[in-house]
Amino acid sequence: MRAKLVHMIPELSLIGDASLRQQTEDVWLEALRRGGWTVEDLTRMPYSLSAASTSVSMLDHLRGVVGVCVAVADVFAEIYNGKIPINRDVLLAGALLHDVGKLLEYREENGRFVRSRLGQLLQHPVSGAVICAELGLPDEVTHMVAVHTAPSEAGLRTPEAVILHHADFTNLETLH
Repeated sequence: MRAKLVHMIPELSLIGDASLRQQTEDVWLEALRRGGWTVEDLTRMPYSLSAASTSVSMLDHLRGVVGVCVAVADVFAEIYNGKIPINRDVLLAGALLHDVGKLLEYREENGRFVRSRLGQLLQHPVSGAVICAELGLPDEVTHMVAVHTAPSEAGLRTPEAVILHHADFTNLETLH
């Protein structure tokens, strides 16, 4: 299943730190297992339950957000020349994992994606951050997963978390 995951999410290979890359893959595999999903389900699963009628899948959204994050990091590196330090591997891992909790927040019922019992109790930033913490990802990555949505706006956000938040909402709001 790992090889299939890496094939379908080629951006995983952009994480230079082999240990962080493997941990990021491990979180995806664990969330797929806990949610009872296959890697292929990511192409059918909507990126948002409020946009379930769209043809944009979880996988499309994930890859779009990662692409925007990488583009922003590249521009910052070129224009600001290190004045805004961005840990590219942390940014990539956080962007790749930001919606992993949706695998626990969603379930499929009669061919429709609906909120699971856990999803009624915990939103995906919380369940995603829990899996990240359980599997030992760096606190900076877990932080990004936990604070990437609008309700999470109170408190500190690292530069990587700010980039992810805006990349996510750039994708989300443009698609709506």
